[in-house]
Amino acid sequence: MRILVDMSATLIHHGHVRLLKKASQLGTVIVALTTDEEVKNKKGYTPELSFEERKEILESIRYVDEVIPSPWLIDDAFLVKHNIDKLVHGSDNSNLIPAEKLVIFPRTEGVSSSDMRRRVLDSLISINLRKDAEEGSDRVARALFETIKNDFRLD
Repeated sequence: MRILVDMSATLIHHGHVRLLKKASQLGTVIVALTTDEEVKNKKGYTPELSFEERKEILESIRYVDEVIPSPWLIDDAFLVKHNIDKLVHGSDNSNLIPAEKLVIFPRTEGVSSSDMRRRVLDSLISINLRKDAEEGSDRVARALFETIKNDFRLD
């Protein structure tokens, strides 16, 4: 069976890998990866990793056989065009496809790309509260932190 897993994977994490592993137990896994333009249009930001970077990472995962570009929403015509038997998605599915072609798995508790972004920001703030931050990325983060402090009068 040809199994489609659609995702944006803007920040790839263990929840994605777990979903792909489950999907691989059903057949050949094709990832329908949301394009940069679609992410920007639907989520309102440019992904941290470009389409090509996300594609390269996904192709390196042993559960993935192929990665194809996709729109935000998958419909039955997309499944037919790519000869797909089933669409696998997390419990937040909003794709309008026939129920007999849909397999829903629960999302991994406590992990999401949004949570990861918050953790990165918290980490940057923590790093830049240190007075000894000297590395290049630390200096950039410190400059951003100083700008935020000044703009919001946090001194």
